Amino acid sequence: MGVLLILLSLIPAVLCYVAFAAWLPSDRQRYRDYQAAEPCSAHATAQVASDCLSTWHFTVVKTVIKNGRPSTYEATLKDEDSWRGVVDFGDPGPLLQRLEPGDRVTATVWRRDIVLLSKDGVRQNSSEAPRDELQMNAALGMLAALVAAQAFAFGAVRLVRPRNYEPFTWNPYGKRLLITSIAACFGVGLPAVWIGIPWWTVPAAGVPGVVCAAGLMRYSLRPRAAGGV
Repeated sequence: MGVLLILLSLIPAVLCYVAFAAWLPSDRQRYRDYQAAEPCSAHATAQVASDCLSTWHFTVVKTVIKNGRPSTYEATLKDEDSWRGVVDFGDPGPLLQRLEPGDRVTATVWRRDIVLLSKDGVRQNSSEAPRDELQMNAALGMLAALVAAQAFAFGAVRLVRPRNYEPFTWNPYGKRLLITSIAACFGVGLPAVWIGIPWWTVPAAGVPGVVCAAGLMRYSLRPRAAGGV
C-alpha cells in the first residue's frame, strides 16, 4: 500500500507541474495577446485573420437560458449565407437574456472564435473570451500539489512504519486533509479572482494554511496517555 500511494502521488504531481509550467503561462499569454489585439484591416476582416479583432453581423436564431446544474447559456446565430453556429456564455446577462429570435447582433471575432456579442450598446463576453483569472489556475495547481504531498506522505509513513502508521489513514485524518485541501483551493482561489489579487498569492496563502491545519489535526488525533487530562 505504501508503494502504491507513492506511485499514485506522481499523478497529481505531474498535474501540478502542467498547471504551473504550461497551463497558467499559456492562459496568461493568451490574455495578453487578446488585450493587445487591434481591429483588423478591411482585407484581414474578410479573411477572419487570427491575431486581430474582426467584426461580423449575425441574426439570432434562438437562445437557451437554463439555470441549474449543469447550466446552459447559449445563442444560436446565422449569417446571410449558410453559416450557423452556437455561442456559449458563462451567464445570462447582460445581453443574452435580452435577445430574441430575429435580432441582429454584432460579433467580435478573435483567432476564429466569437469572443464578444453586442447589440444597441449592450455587450457580453462569450465563454471563449480570454480572462485574467489565473488565480483559479494556481488554485487547481495548488490542490494537485497538496494531494500529491498527502499521498506521498501517507505512503512513506506506511513504508517506514508498516505496523504503526496511525493516524496516517484515510479515516479520519486522510479524509479531513483532503477536504481541507479542497476548501483551501476554492476558499482562497475564488476570493482572489473576485478581488483581483495576483495569482501567486493563492499558493502563498493556501499552502501554509493547509500545513498548519494538518499539524493541528495530527495533534488532535494523537493518542492520549493513560490517566492524562
